[in-house]
Amino acid sequence: MPKRIFIVEDEAIVALEIARSIKKMGYMCTGMAADYEEALRSILENPLDLVLIDIMLRGERNGIDIAKEINKALGNIPFIYLTSVTDEEWMREAIATEPVGYLLKPFRREELQSTLLLAFQKQERLAEKLKLETEESERIFLGHGYFYERKIDQVFFEDRHIPLGLKERELLRLLLDADGNVVPFQILEELIWGGQPVSDSTLRTLIYRLKTKLDPRLIETVPRLGCRLMRGKVEKDLSEERTNT
Repeated sequence: MPKRIFIVEDEAIVALEIARSIKKMGYMCTGMAADYEEALRSILENPLDLVLIDIMLRGERNGIDIAKEINKALGNIPFIYLTSVTDEEWMREAIATEPVGYLLKPFRREELQSTLLLAFQKQERLAEKLKLETEESERIFLGHGYFYERKIDQVFFEDRHIPLGLKERELLRLLLDADGNVVPFQILEELIWGGQPVSDSTLRTLIYRLKTKLDPRLIETVPRLGCRLMRGKVEKDLSEERTNT
């Protein structure tokens, strides 16, 4: 599907020429507006990928005001300013809204094309970066080659999936949430079995099964008290190993 571009320009001839140009470039013009109210209504109501905004518009509100509302209401929609304004104060205010491009009128078709290409490439790189950061934030490294994918609630050793039972995963989540602190056996029983009475061996067996499926060094059992995940100690040991090498 071609990229969808909306044009905010109060000179009709200029707006039509821009619309013709972006269509020849393979993009889709989703509409045009000449003032603040019309532009904002259309931008908020219709799906689009980028907005071309003339800074100087007729009426009390200008293109910078539109950009501020886009940032506030949508946040992730990039925009490019079109303007003949070179005043330093105006420029500082425009830059503060973080446009992905800036075209000084009059501009050539080639300049518009290169600015659009750069804007979409920048947006794609940003989206990929955010995706990687999100994936990284969902991945919790346990140590010794093991990691937990929070989003899918699964454990892996390097690139191999480690199957865990429902209660084994629940126990692991509780230990992760404790962030290295000891979780009392009584609390684990209440949370995992919903307050239902269980024998002492039931929880011990569950902890043993989880330890054998992971590296036993990852879980420490404190006699007569509880157990904890040794993730913090593992990270410290790995850091010290890297420092020594």
